[in-house]
Amino acid sequence: MFEARRSSTGRNKIQMLIGAVIVTVSVLGAAGCSAGHAGMGKPEVAERLMPNGDLRQTTASADQLPPFMDDKSEEMQLIYKLAAANHELLTSMPCYCGCGDSAGHQSNLNCFVAEIEEDGAVVWDDHGTRCGVCLHIAVEASKLKREGMSDIDIRNAIDEKYEEGYAEPTPTPMPSV
Repeated sequence: MFEARRSSTGRNKIQMLIGAVIVTVSVLGAAGCSAGHAGMGKPEVAERLMPNGDLRQTTASADQLPPFMDDKSEEMQLIYKLAAANHELLTSMPCYCGCGDSAGHQSNLNCFVAEIEEDGAVVWDDHGTRCGVCLHIAVEASKLKREGMSDIDIRNAIDEKYEEGYAEPTPTPMPSV
């Protein structure tokens, strides 16, 4: 589906990652969130099933994806890595899939990462694996950031794009100016 060109520079790797993510999001289309459940993870990874059906698994760092990603496409894995790499940005981006009400999410980041602990451990959330809206927002925000747009302008663009025809946004504070 997507063949990456090999590159030795960090910028080209980021562009390749963004390209792969855009392809994935395009394939997923406007898929909404579902209540599907993920499979069981590896025993050495902390795991918790949330009341709404989302699975959370903890890994030692953002460099290690959780076991629930093992059977996901390479592009889906790239989106999760992209979300973790852009965690500060996504903390100030709302999600418009309804996860604020259904899952208690505070921002788009929570669709992928529930928490980054002080020691660097990451509590991952599998919600984003089943939600096209979540994926679109994470990719769009990350792409706009890479293009040099300010966090406040990215937030305004996301709000404008998703304000009609989508669920109520998460209660996400505006980014600092």
